[in-house]
Amino acid sequence: MSSSESTAPAALGLGSVLAVALCTLWLALVGHLDLYINPRYAVFTIVLAVLAVPAAVAGLVVVARGHGHTHGDEPAGGGHTHDDAADGAPAPAGPAAGPHDRGGRPGGAGRRTRAVLGWAAAAVTVGVTVAMLVLPPTTLSARTAQQRSVDAATLSNATGTQGVALLGSDAVDTSDYGVKDWAALIRQTTDTSALVGKRVELTGFVVPAGDGSFTLTRFVISCCAVDAQPVGLGVTTSGAVPDADRWVTVRGSLVANPDQSAAARIVVKASSVRQIAQPSDPYEY
Repeated sequence: MSSSESTAPAALGLGSVLAVALCTLWLALVGHLDLYINPRYAVFTIVLAVLAVPAAVAGLVVVARGHGHTHGDEPAGGGHTHDDAADGAPAPAGPAAGPHDRGGRPGGAGRRTRAVLGWAAAAVTVGVTVAMLVLPPTTLSARTAQQRSVDAATLSNATGTQGVALLGSDAVDTSDYGVKDWAALIRQTTDTSALVGKRVELTGFVVPAGDGSFTLTRFVISCCAVDAQPVGLGVTTSGAVPDADRWVTVRGSLVANPDQSAAARIVVKASSVRQIAQPSDPYEY
């Protein structure tokens, strides 16, 4: 394998690392990093990005200078045989002449290839970084929630919830419960009678469900947006259903689901549905 072939993956890999690190630092600077990762990992991620930038730059410099090249570009002994050195005879001319005699400097093609690869890596870095600066970061959408089965009863790790049997007691404060908490409670119990009549005020985005109803949805992130899990509560309303992806605050009470065939046996009967701007922190954890 030639030196240019061996440095190609290194140059492109280092360029990608640099691009990701710069984008991470930019997101942290403008306060959008929490749109992509759980806030508990923010400091760790920023530290890694800070270390990755100078390391990637140093690696690109080494690759560009060809410090990792093989010595196959030059014949052993600088192109001279032992007899030439001993007898002082000039190197023979003609077809048998070495690369020096053809007027080319050894390794020229390899250096040009390395330079092209270096510029390509730099272009990738600049392109991705500029795209992050120009394109506004966005949260996961209603379409993503539908693709990941927002209505599936898969959430089992809700935190801060009490036993369902205790919810009939005034001693249990549910004012801080979010969509995740209520969705987990509804899905984890076979007896939902203690939930019926509970007043709720919840915020999420709209996933349309038809027939004057929609699913109030939030994404729950364990580590980053890649593993985001959509959870939601069905909402029935006598008014117009907001458009998909609109953020709303719903006030109402929990009632038995009119659709007995649905997996969720409890829905929110909305007394009001108010459209709002997207929260600064759109996820639950």
